[in-house]
Amino acid sequence: MEFFNSELFIIYLLPVIIFLARIFDVTIGTIRIIMISKGMKYLAPVLGFFEVLSWILVIGKLMQHVSGFGAYVAYAAGFATGNFIGMKIEERVALGHVVLRVITSKPAMELINNLNKNGFGATYIDAYGSEGQVNIIFSIIKRKALNEVLQHVKQFNENAFYTVEDIRSVGYGIFPEISKKTSIFSIRGRSGK
Repeated sequence: MEFFNSELFIIYLLPVIIFLARIFDVTIGTIRIIMISKGMKYLAPVLGFFEVLSWILVIGKLMQHVSGFGAYVAYAAGFATGNFIGMKIEERVALGHVVLRVITSKPAMELINNLNKNGFGATYIDAYGSEGQVNIIFSIIKRKALNEVLQHVKQFNENAFYTVEDIRSVGYGIFPEISKKTSIFSIRGRSGK
């Protein structure tokens, strides 16, 4: 018990432990919030359990010994770092689906045929923009496939305007199979083929 009251522990070791504990706690919390926004109602509470458990067991005990400025800085830095890491993990796992909207003045059928040939569904409508007639192409895709689809779009028209938006759920669509090693977190949908 003498060690926990020593200058070595309070000034040097405690801030490092607080920093690491906050990273763990906030990373889980950030991922949990992202899961809630994506409608993953069974995974979010599990993450919430571990987030609060880590708070009670680790952070609660550590904060009893906080008395130095280094511990406060470590707490804030751990919070910021945990948010960053949580977002990077979610970005890497790429959960859920997105809607890709492409607006182009080139005829849409070439891009649609290319997307269909590669297993992606697409729908288009004729529209008018500030510079005349355009086609608006919509495609609902798994986030894991976004970079692949954007490569097709850029090959079709490198100046095409596009937007990408997260969507909460998908009821039916055409989605190519994702490899088994990356599909552990994938939302399985019915194939429209």
